[in-house]
Amino acid sequence: MAQPARVVEREPELPADDIVVFRNVTWADYQRFLEIRGERSVPRLTYLEGVLEVMSPSRPHESIKSMVARLVEAWCLEKGVDITPYGSWTHESKEHERGAEPDECYVLGDVTEPERCDLAIQVVWTSGGIDKLKVYEKLGVREVWIWKKNEIGVFSLQSEGYVRLERSELLPDIDLTELVTFVDVKPMTRAVTEYRARLRQ
Repeated sequence: MAQPARVVEREPELPADDIVVFRNVTWADYQRFLEIRGERSVPRLTYLEGVLEVMSPSRPHESIKSMVARLVEAWCLEKGVDITPYGSWTHESKEHERGAEPDECYVLGDVTEPERCDLAIQVVWTSGGIDKLKVYEKLGVREVWIWKKNEIGVFSLQSEGYVRLERSELLPDIDLTELVTFVDVKPMTRAVTEYRARLRQ
């Protein structure tokens, strides 16, 4: 297996994610990485046709993904939308040589044994690594939200691949521009309380 290439680009003066990319990795190698990592949520592993990304998220990365998740859940509670969180659930396909672990993911509706998530949320904090949309496309994830530089981009899976949309198709009434204004509010309880109050206005 080839030597890893370490990604060092980062937000200035802020902790960076630790991202290492391995090449010429077989499917069996990827499965062995998963086995060694076990049930822990980190490091997160992404696999795409022989390339393996091993990512240990930084504190800011983890804070952002958790805040976005709590705010999405608060919105669903306020709007009466059935949604179930599955955290960094490993999605994989040997046939398509792909595997991914979202920062957060959700299944919509009353589904007891889902095959995959409907919505995956990714935080881009440190540059580099595998293009997650290329991975999720063949895994059949209906929608991916990507947080980057205080904005959330919405990508919907269409026949031609992922298409960026102005609004979510899964949660069409959610205002993500409004939601991200609460991501930096601390503590989380205050952020959620103030966001729910705004939704009730």
